[in-house]
Amino acid sequence: MNRSVALILAGGVGSRMNLSIPKQFVVVDGMTVLQHTMLAFQRHQLVSAIYVVASPQWAETVRQQAKEAGIGKFASCLDAGENSFLSAKNGIMALQKEEGENTVVLIHDAVRPLVSQDIISRNIAVCLSRGNAITTLPSQESYMVIDSGAGACDKETTSSEYILREKLLRAQTPHTFLLGELATMMTEAEERGITYSQSIFTLANELGHVPLHIAEGEMVNFKLTLPSDFTIFQAILHETRD
Repeated sequence: MNRSVALILAGGVGSRMNLSIPKQFVVVDGMTVLQHTMLAFQRHQLVSAIYVVASPQWAETVRQQAKEAGIGKFASCLDAGENSFLSAKNGIMALQKEEGENTVVLIHDAVRPLVSQDIISRNIAVCLSRGNAITTLPSQESYMVIDSGAGACDKETTSSEYILREKLLRAQTPHTFLLGELATMMTEAEERGITYSQSIFTLANELGHVPLHIAEGEMVNFKLTLPSDFTIFQAILHETRD
């Protein structure tokens, strides 16, 4: 049976939050965001180990927080890179020394702390049956395409194209692949000089590792991006606890 592990990306600095510390280390309802996220994978019976990718200066904090939260599946803290893509790459290459090529790897944003047990289960099942799994939701809106050269928030912005919502999916995390394929993708990216991609699923498209298969996401599996998101997160925690 394939072993399944979580690779949690916690190397971000959260510049849009204007905080003194990265948002994954902000305390919400008695625990940091990262601890909430690790606990979700700790509780899942099919997840065997949890690896966290973080900046070296936060590595000891990560290890201490894993201990305080009772994360018995915590395996190690891996060094982050200069951006999220390089952090994922570092994590994947480090995993090769610890895990077999048929290990199912769930790559997840540390700042999506409300990932559910069902989402984790669906990712593992789809990956094992189809070869990969990308957590997604149907789009609720249609989108306008910005004309070339225009800025998204510029008052002079114009659009001459649109994409119907029926053709769109909203990607969340986890993004789930077998470790062997992830390692191959990173090798191919290096050979082609690719040093940045928005996510693992966009890299898979760039490299032709398609088709990608869908694991149903959930609205509450949102990414903590703005200060208001923390208020929503805390409200959900209180609602589910009560």
